[in-house]
Amino acid sequence: MVCCLGLVLLLLLLGSVSSAGGNRCVDAAEACTADAQCQRLRSEYVAQCLSRAAQGGCPRARCRRALRRFFARGPPALTHALLFCPCAGSACAERRRQTFVPSCAFSGPGPAPPSCLEPLNFCERSRVCRPRLLAFQASCAPAPSAPDGCLPDQRARCLRAYAGLVGTAVTPNYVDNVSARVAPWCDCGASGNGREDCEAFRGLFTRNRCLDGAIQAFARGWPPVLLDQLNPQGDPEHSLLQVSFAVRALEGRCLLSILPVLALPALL
Repeated sequence: MVCCLGLVLLLLLLGSVSSAGGNRCVDAAEACTADAQCQRLRSEYVAQCLSRAAQGGCPRARCRRALRRFFARGPPALTHALLFCPCAGSACAERRRQTFVPSCAFSGPGPAPPSCLEPLNFCERSRVCRPRLLAFQASCAPAPSAPDGCLPDQRARCLRAYAGLVGTAVTPNYVDNVSARVAPWCDCGASGNGREDCEAFRGLFTRNRCLDGAIQAFARGWPPVLLDQLNPQGDPEHSLLQVSFAVRALEGRCLLSILPVLALPALL
């Protein structure tokens, strides 16, 4: 019952059932709902992130764990479409910002964000968060020779690494509903002598030309497989589950290329 209620609430956040208006975030939600694996995993994180702990507030640890499972096990074409769907208006952008229940998974219990040094220090001590952050730093490092800061074969790795941070101590999200800018829930106003390190960490998201370029490229090249999923006449040979298995096989190879990065000391 809780899962069903959570899914209904999330669909309300994402918009109406019909996507006649060309809202690609609604298209992504419909495609996820039509895919059994994506729908099951999304229902799980919605149930966790919208539930309330006995003392009040959300069970943030369980919510984030369910989110990590969604992005690790869900079909990448669908999970990335939900996370990076392009928006032309503020209503669509707000739905996109609400995709993973940020009131629980993203923002903290207080009204003001903490210093970025707090989640960064926690992440560096976490066996879950630290390797993901290092992979993000390596995969989204801007390439000076690329016009948009990101090499063509680097964009997909960057987006996968960014999605891997969702559900960790440094979970990023869209900062408003008028742009595609992203950042963790933190700032550097109260960082004291660590202001420089704080700004360097936040700049991995707010001043990262490769990440910006990868998100923009994804928006320009809406996944054809998503269109196949929304088209009932599509060729079953191109089902999303088959594509997800192929992508996972490639991801296994890509992982070998980033393992040496995990042995590096923290960059900050």
